[in-house]
Amino acid sequence: MRAMGIILAGGGMKNSRMGELASRRAVAAMPVAGSYRSIDFALSNMTNSHIQKVAVLTQDNARSLNEHLSSSKWWDFGRKQGGMYVFTPTRTLDNSDWYRGTADSIAQNLDFIKDSHEPYVVIASGDCVYKMDYNKILEYHIEKKADITVVCKEVGNNVNVERFGCVKTDMDGRITEFEEKPVKAMSNTISCGIYIIRRRQLVEMIEKASQENRYDFVNDILIRYKDIKRIYAYKMTDYWKNISTIEDYYQTNMDFLNPEIRNFFFKTYPDIYSKVDDLPPAKYNVGVSVKNSLVASGSIINGTVENSVIFKKVFVGNNCTIKNSIILNDVYIGDNTYIENCIVEARGTIRANSSHKGEDGIKIVVEKNERYVI
Repeated sequence: MRAMGIILAGGGMKNSRMGELASRRAVAAMPVAGSYRSIDFALSNMTNSHIQKVAVLTQDNARSLNEHLSSSKWWDFGRKQGGMYVFTPTRTLDNSDWYRGTADSIAQNLDFIKDSHEPYVVIASGDCVYKMDYNKILEYHIEKKADITVVCKEVGNNVNVERFGCVKTDMDGRITEFEEKPVKAMSNTISCGIYIIRRRQLVEMIEKASQENRYDFVNDILIRYKDIKRIYAYKMTDYWKNISTIEDYYQTNMDFLNPEIRNFFFKTYPDIYSKVDDLPPAKYNVGVSVKNSLVASGSIINGTVENSVIFKKVFVGNNCTIKNSIILNDVYIGDNTYIENCIVEARGTIRANSSHKGEDGIKIVVEKNERYVI
């Protein structure tokens, strides 16, 4: 593909809507569907679209994300031509600032873009779950002679669109109105945070925004230039979810219990790739009951699991019941424990005979009890 990729993965602790889940990790590193991370979907889309050169821009709570990205081989970016590059804010004599926004994160790494030779740039967010061929967007971009193409999606009336960028288009698909996180939505068409732009034009716009101390890609480029540049909307119809709230994160994982969605991502070409751990298959001991659930490798199940997602290296003790819940990596659940409508944070220990239930929504369970007591 005649494009390089940029994945914006800096969001983390500033996202209060993710609560305690974002206090320890970047949202792009959030575990999804048992064995994946949120950023795996954008990286897989890049490599499946034959994009050979990808920059990942990280910032907040980036340790687990950087560990996950420590080798590019899992997404087939380990090449002599191209590769995967992880950029964090770097203090220099000329600049001591962290990334002050999405446009600023690109501006601080503009030399990397200038030194590239691909004519186009695909910019994507690292906190979205979807499968897409970016080549189709590029074809649309070229056909429309667009300056910028924004991937959009029409969502149902049950979706709180005020959390997204809302757009309106004319009959030709050109964006005529664009409002970021409006108080009252003007349409049910939202931006998916995926953009295609000519590389030289991106450099020009980012340099101008930087000179004017403008730091946000949506407000200071897309919205600012919508009446000047030809900005088009490419409407996608397949599955797309943004992990921006606890409810979104919970529902995204629950969606993978649907066989149609699971087959779309994992049983139809192209594949979704992730870093692979050397773990044994999940073990189900005598007398267990597991219904409509995902159980990842390295887990040991002794109790009852229903409508839940169990991530890697989870131990479920005897006579436990887990319903409608998400258990993140490396959690020990003691005997006779009841968990319902919860998200249990990774590397926690739930004492025996405990009970956790989300009454008015999803409950976040964070337990750091000692596992072995004399």
